[in-house]
Amino acid sequence: MLTELANNAIMKIDKSWYQKPSGARTDISAGGVVIRIEDGHPLVALVSEAGFSRYFLPKGRVEADEDLQAAARREIKEEAGLSELNFLDELGVYERLNYTKKAWKVIHYFLFQTEEVSGFPTDTRHSYHCSWFPLDNLPPLLWPEQGEVLERLQARYSSN
Repeated sequence: MLTELANNAIMKIDKSWYQKPSGARTDISAGGVVIRIEDGHPLVALVSEAGFSRYFLPKGRVEADEDLQAAARREIKEEAGLSELNFLDELGVYERLNYTKKAWKVIHYFLFQTEEVSGFPTDTRHSYHCSWFPLDNLPPLLWPEQGEVLERLQARYSSN
């Protein structure tokens, strides 16, 4: 059901996903961009899920008594299988509706660097796969705000 919703949502993700409806519950999420430098060039870890036609950044709901960065690290491990993460920076907070348009997501993104080449996702409820892409040549992303996060990062790395 979720995969079907996500694939259908690809064609329908527009500005309406970024307008909070009155009465929608708010979920706090955290996730991150994981960079690996290879031959002097930044690669970014993106996640795909069986049945999805687009990639996304690992992120998810913050659990009780968990700080934002710890939640981001946990979600990256669950969805991308990467755990040797060096914190570099905060990348901002973005807001939108979830897949079903029933909850408002407040998502905190963090930047991490790793030397890990591959990971093994630990979330057993989903069939996640982590792939590396050059930061300046990314595949289509499911969520537009994640594209914005990565565009801002591209500008940062190209100015170095």
